[in-house]
Amino acid sequence: MLRSKRGLFTGASLALVAGGILAVTRSAGAQDPKAPPAGGSGDAIADAQTPKQVPVERPEQKKTAHDLSDVFAASKAEPSSEALVDQPDRGSALGFDFYRDPLGAMRPGTTFEEMYQSGVANKPKAMARQRKLLENRYDLTPRLDPKVTMSRGKPLAVGPTARLPKGMDWEALAAMAPEEIRRRDIFPYKALPHTVQGGGLGGQVFPQVQTKMFPRLERYDVEHDLPEAFLPEFPPAMFLQNRPELGDVSRGEVVSINNYYRLFKDILTPVQLDGLRLLLTPFSQEEFNPTDDRKTAQPTLGVTCLDCHVNGHTSGQFHITPDIRPEQRRVRLDTVSLRGLFNQQIHGSKRSLRSVEDFTEFEQRTAYFNGDEIHAIKKGMNILDRIQVSHMAQMQNMFDFPPAPKLTPLGHLDPQKATQNELRGERLFFGKAQCAACHPAPFYLDNQMHDLQVERFLRDEAGDGPIKSFTLRGIKDSPPYLHDGRLLTLEDSVEFFNLVLTLKLTKEEKQDLVAFLRQL
Repeated sequence: MLRSKRGLFTGASLALVAGGILAVTRSAGAQDPKAPPAGGSGDAIADAQTPKQVPVERPEQKKTAHDLSDVFAASKAEPSSEALVDQPDRGSALGFDFYRDPLGAMRPGTTFEEMYQSGVANKPKAMARQRKLLENRYDLTPRLDPKVTMSRGKPLAVGPTARLPKGMDWEALAAMAPEEIRRRDIFPYKALPHTVQGGGLGGQVFPQVQTKMFPRLERYDVEHDLPEAFLPEFPPAMFLQNRPELGDVSRGEVVSINNYYRLFKDILTPVQLDGLRLLLTPFSQEEFNPTDDRKTAQPTLGVTCLDCHVNGHTSGQFHITPDIRPEQRRVRLDTVSLRGLFNQQIHGSKRSLRSVEDFTEFEQRTAYFNGDEIHAIKKGMNILDRIQVSHMAQMQNMFDFPPAPKLTPLGHLDPQKATQNELRGERLFFGKAQCAACHPAPFYLDNQMHDLQVERFLRDEAGDGPIKSFTLRGIKDSPPYLHDGRLLTLEDSVEFFNLVLTLKLTKEEKQDLVAFLRQL
């Protein structure tokens, strides 16, 4: 299955205690962007940057009339010379000023409070619009497999979930030519849009299961749109390829700057440990930063790589591609897992940078996934030393796939362990279903980009062009699928490829193929 998900982020608050995860209480600042958190946020990094309330005991602590005067008075100052009266705009810059005005502002002098109030007011409408779109396309009522789970026990959602036209079934749809599907406009897996894309918005959105634990990642203007049942488990398991015998080394915790040393000081090398520290250090990002451009109620130091790649995996966050302009041509992207990064030779869905070092460095210089160094300069461009980048790469290359006990060392099913339908599914994978053309064993990726030419089926939408194919190892832990998450389940993925590759799979063959994919 072609999947292209990416991400690199984290912010400024990680609420974890030595014994385990501590849910973070939302601060009052989420309602009032000007109000400081009362009694601390429970976030060690953010609290370290925030002055504490102390008694007013010294003269210099008292607020004077000057202290309480109009903070915008400087912008209303008189000209420095009377000669400026005859110059354009009386010597003033009255237009939009990038360093001063928030991204997406429609007029000069827009304040953060105005952006915040507008975002909060528009959020219900934005979410209702997206919910209507999703419910028109999918049956969002979760159907959970009674036996098959992800690595830490979360049940798999079963599909297909896509809605077909009344009177249509999957076999009848697959029998149609692409031209007929396009003419009737009945392709069930159209591109999934970002919830708020226009006006310089879009950007990284975290699922509610994550923002409940880490309120610093909660945006005031939008929230995640997919039900939790169709997302990866949280927290996910974490596997290391240098210590496979340890299994899940996360011990059920979200790895953070607060607990990484305790968890890994006896497991990782000093270089890897330093790389993990950097992956857990917040840097400014498009929507998470100290400026008025932020989409959080309170200013934030930013996000870390492992806010998105939680425990080296993902929690299903999404954003929009940095690689395409104009704005309306940008596509939604899901965060990809870092599991198995050690064997990947290209990185990114479109740019396909040739090393993880190059990928990390590029994203740091462009405010994470907007492809725009101009915005990064305003919000806090982070220029990492190449040695630090190599340390980060060392750590990222340690993340391993979950165990696959039914696979042989060459990546094929062991006939002594696999069921008959799994074995039939494997034959289909390497035969009629043509999956192995892009996902060969043993790691089930080919480090290439492929164009599925989905536009053949679409009346009013463009295709995606070439997109990197990602590994299928551990695929059951990483829903939703395809680069934009439009395929909510493995069953949806099989139906999608059955259509776009005109495979003519039977109902039983589709079931066998899913059974095999669950064992990877």
